[in-house]
Amino acid sequence: MNQQTMPVGAQLREWRQRRRMSQLTLALEANISSKHLSFVETGRAQPSREMILHLCTRLTIPPREQNMLLLAAGYAPRFPARPLEDPSLAAARMAVELVLAGHEPFPALAVDRHWTLVSANRMIEPLLAGVGPALMEPPVNVLRVALHPDGLAPQIRNLTEWRHHVLERLRQQIEASADATLIELMGELESYPVPATRFPASAPPAHQTDYGGVAIPLQLDTPAGLLSLFGTVTVFGTPIDVTLSELAIEAFFPADEASGEILRAIAKTT
Repeated sequence: MNQQTMPVGAQLREWRQRRRMSQLTLALEANISSKHLSFVETGRAQPSREMILHLCTRLTIPPREQNMLLLAAGYAPRFPARPLEDPSLAAARMAVELVLAGHEPFPALAVDRHWTLVSANRMIEPLLAGVGPALMEPPVNVLRVALHPDGLAPQIRNLTEWRHHVLERLRQQIEASADATLIELMGELESYPVPATRFPASAPPAHQTDYGGVAIPLQLDTPAGLLSLFGTVTVFGTPIDVTLSELAIEAFFPADEASGEILRAIAKTT
């Protein structure tokens, strides 16, 4: 059964199981009886709007999916869902552009919940020079660009390590959201053959740095030289709009001084 057509109780049960919680555990955390929770999940009891939101909090359900649960129970959505182009989000759009521009001369981009490119600063384009034109046709999916054989994959020195990192991050996102589009994207990315790179498997990155296991640098070969980058993620702190809650800024920093010098040199020529 499609999740959108499932009764609210069945959806709550799926979320509880996805969070690996027993009925008793969730009931204790929500301060309700396990019998009442069982009745809600089986449809024998109709949960109030407040009860649904209460359980959503305990199950850490994302805003978009909270709206779906409320609609399934016959209630109005809690969070507005406006397109980013909506005039009411003009201040948020400006904030995103300021963050992206302020991160130069280092690359940064903004993506939505499906990893579709929303915006980027001018340092991104030089890094995509070898990407096939078809992958750059809008809407651009940055994970597809990163791992496709016609994308950046042949230029990534530590492709095996980086591919595992990307897929694991996507897997965690699917675990948290159960998003059908992300599940489909995962299947596509996993099906890509790992392209042969110009580097022997035993070749270490040129500017290898020990990060103590707390960061995985992206080792990207470019016409200007080998870049070693690590990334950070910025999200809106207290979003009450679905679109803003799903927007993320991926900012990359040089992992060594040589990479920083290359990026600064690129910035002077763009």
